[in-house]
Amino acid sequence: MFGDFGKAVAQFRDPKFSKTVFKALFLTLGLLLLSVFPFYWILEFLLPESIKIPFLGTYYPQAWLNGLAIGFAVIAAAILMFPVAIMIVGVFLDDITEAVESKHYPLLPAVPRLRIREIVFDGVRLFFVMIFANIVAILIYFMIPPLAPFIFYIVNGFLLGREYFQLVAMRRLGEKAATKMRKKFRFQIWLAGIFMAVPLSIPIVNILVPLLGVATFTHMFHRLKEQG
Repeated sequence: MFGDFGKAVAQFRDPKFSKTVFKALFLTLGLLLLSVFPFYWILEFLLPESIKIPFLGTYYPQAWLNGLAIGFAVIAAAILMFPVAIMIVGVFLDDITEAVESKHYPLLPAVPRLRIREIVFDGVRLFFVMIFANIVAILIYFMIPPLAPFIFYIVNGFLLGREYFQLVAMRRLGEKAATKMRKKFRFQIWLAGIFMAVPLSIPIVNILVPLLGVATFTHMFHRLKEQG
């Protein structure tokens, strides 16, 4: 597992891989920044230019607008960064796996690229599954606060491992065979998912998790496939 991750990180030196990663990062950050502007426009429309408060003087709410927008951007980034990255990485899944396989498994035959409809559906589905799972997990956090970090890693590790291994395996095996293989190695996949979930709590770094996750599970798939 650690070897798979190490190979994924080392491939940043590969121009084909790093180019795909930077495109995904640029698109992710662009979407996050765009989320600020509607909030800014709404505040500008709703807030009056000035408010007179008896005995206190006149205040200018719109002067605070930039500060409010920046605060919203920070909060939005913390909440949306990882889910948005998950959706974006689906678009580049084939490019990432092809970069890994062309470098480390050059003798493999080419496989058809995933259809856009499948990519969008899987990305959106995983987005909402993770949101729902984490909402449920938050309720458990309040019930058992000391276990909150462990619950976070266990839940998100399970989802990351399950979904990304399935997507990577489906390219080579098809859905049924990929599901069978995933179930056979479920504990190794879950453990790898937990390892990938650890950086999720680190802002900015968590954008890289889905990208490195696809590369890591590509190596893991081929390693486990050799084991039978």
